[in-house]
Amino acid sequence: MKRVIIGLSGGVDSSVAAYLLKEQGYEVIGMFMKNWHDDSVTISDECPWIDDSNDAMLVAQKLGIPFQAIDLSKEYKERIVDYMFAEYERGRTPNPDVLCNREIKFDVFLKAAMKLRADYVATGHYCRRGIEETEAGTSYRLLAGKDKNKDQSYFLCQLTQDQLSKALFPIGELTKPEVRKIAKDLDLVTAEKKDSQGLCFVGKVRLPEFLQQQLKPKKGKVIKIEHDAPIFSRVAGTSTLEIISRAFTYTPTDGKEIGEHNGAHYYTIGQRKGLNIGGFPEPLFVIGTDTRQNIIYLGMREDHPGLYRKALFVPQNDVHWVRPDLKLATGAEKAYSARIRYRQDLKPCKLIQKEEGLYVLFEESQKAITSGQFVAWYDGDELLGSGVIG
Repeated sequence: MKRVIIGLSGGVDSSVAAYLLKEQGYEVIGMFMKNWHDDSVTISDECPWIDDSNDAMLVAQKLGIPFQAIDLSKEYKERIVDYMFAEYERGRTPNPDVLCNREIKFDVFLKAAMKLRADYVATGHYCRRGIEETEAGTSYRLLAGKDKNKDQSYFLCQLTQDQLSKALFPIGELTKPEVRKIAKDLDLVTAEKKDSQGLCFVGKVRLPEFLQQQLKPKKGKVIKIEHDAPIFSRVAGTSTLEIISRAFTYTPTDGKEIGEHNGAHYYTIGQRKGLNIGGFPEPLFVIGTDTRQNIIYLGMREDHPGLYRKALFVPQNDVHWVRPDLKLATGAEKAYSARIRYRQDLKPCKLIQKEEGLYVLFEESQKAITSGQFVAWYDGDELLGSGVIG
């Protein structure tokens, strides 16, 4: 009998995943990952980890499977939290959920499971794993979940072939309502539980307070850029592609000072809420941040040209292929679809591989392309690779 260790998060998705694995004849062990100790920045009535742990234990008891908890808070701080602080300090916007899957669930947790002689690890992600036999050998495919409204393949965009070979996603063929119904029929304590919000495994977090643990507030200027102001990248480029793929940059003389903020590292491209600047007929959006000079740049209305770019660039060291057998050679280009954030519809694009890295050229301009986030590219339902936007 194959042994599977499932990450029981205390939510309905992993609960039903554990049940399905048991029904399929696996020896199932539930394991709760404790990744956070500091409750000072979490909102206590929004699923704190201790409630999640208790719910996970109750589910394991109901299903009749062994249960244990594992404390990964040290690794989580080093690999996720410290990285987040460093990225925000640089004026970039990291995605902790993608990192959590790459660094914690499918690395530290996976290794712990292998020490318990597990054949696989499983999670409650809405995605699927496929297997393709080619002349070169076996390739593991990361496929979108059947529930298009809940597809979570994007969060797994940094997984490797080795990690995928040991991963199972039992609810990938189901929709969320179907998962809820199974949990209700089984009378699981998690059946009606709300989906968790916020950082992976931390719970619902007040992000400004979280960032202020290490990134101290610092007053700076807010500059408003008009619609018709010249908008361009000041990065020297030898080609149009190189120029249009870089983030727009501004100087204080490009616009007008309209207020102050508490620290440029707290803001991200496309942000609308939390600006605390009134008196304008239409909404303001962050279109640029400068953490060195501690300035944020705003544009009025969602159609401000500073919010849109047609291309992005991924430095070569940040290019990752889930399917290395399909990796583009230098000089090659190919049409795929891509998304730059979770829940975004897939957008037609062309991947262009150069020596310095990968360019993603979209058919239509994309809103709020943000350095530090992940772009993931797909061929139909299959996620082929991803990269950190430069």
